[in-house]
Amino acid sequence: MKTLCHLIGKYFGIIAVVFLILGMVTPDNFKWVVGNLGGIPVLSTLLGVIMFGMGTTLNLRDFALVLKRPIDVFVGVCAQYLIMPSIAFLLSMAFNLDPALTAGVVLVGTCPGGTSSNVITFMSKGDLALSVTMTSVSTLLSPILTPLITYQLIGQKIAFDPMGMFWSIVQIVIIPICLGLAVKSFLPSLAENATEYLPAVSAIAISLIIAGVIAVSRNNILQTSGVILLVVIIHNCLGYLLGFILARITGMSWKKAIALSVEVGMQNSGLATGLAKAHFTAMPMATVPGAIFSAWHNISGALLAWVFVNFLNPKYAPAEEGEAELAKS
Repeated sequence: MKTLCHLIGKYFGIIAVVFLILGMVTPDNFKWVVGNLGGIPVLSTLLGVIMFGMGTTLNLRDFALVLKRPIDVFVGVCAQYLIMPSIAFLLSMAFNLDPALTAGVVLVGTCPGGTSSNVITFMSKGDLALSVTMTSVSTLLSPILTPLITYQLIGQKIAFDPMGMFWSIVQIVIIPICLGLAVKSFLPSLAENATEYLPAVSAIAISLIIAGVIAVSRNNILQTSGVILLVVIIHNCLGYLLGFILARITGMSWKKAIALSVEVGMQNSGLATGLAKAHFTAMPMATVPGAIFSAWHNISGALLAWVFVNFLNPKYAPAEEGEAELAKS
């Protein structure tokens, strides 16, 4: 079972794309994901499971980095909530997206970083501690910043309830993470055993969300002519690029720049999908950007890690480390 879970985690990007295709080809098999079972919303429950898994991987010591390296964390969180929302809004305007797709793209931009960013940072040989801390802090700030920034960008044109979104994020994100942290703190052996399986469970949960959202929006997606896919790709890639540039401009090391690049470019798009489903009910297409982003950013993240490890790190990281040693001597 552990081997199977490891394989699921390793090939999550491919699995996500397979589920996306299945949602398009056999939509009736996945529409239940965006419905209720026994009166309980399935999509929100799946998101809660994902956030609980994230909580079990965190440690209160992780947050000590906020005190040790406050500037790095501050820059990272500011980048998360300034760069991606701005790009999302500008792309929506540039491509003249309809209100539903605009809402979905902006929600992807205003959501915090996702746990996938920690995996990709590790694969890219970046600063993992900084990545984990930025994910944690941006997630804890999301109940306030996600609805606030979303309202500032589109609230004048597209009606939604910011306070309702605040409570949704508390229920879907904060409470499950706190439960996961509690398990990690008071039942460490259980949490340690669970971490062997929870990443695979989270991967399947995200894949089901992708398939479900694609299934219920299949006909509308076929009418978008690939525009939304192009917007998602540009949004993600600009996040990587601008995050890296900002890190270097502010004097961060190569490893920190990798972490910031990945953290900014990879969003908690599953959360964006859930929020769109809950708060833009009259706009089913609002859930589509998050679903597509979920599949795409895992593929692009794996490619980015490959580029860093095989081309950029060997050329730039050793030189920078050598310069740092000379400066100390």
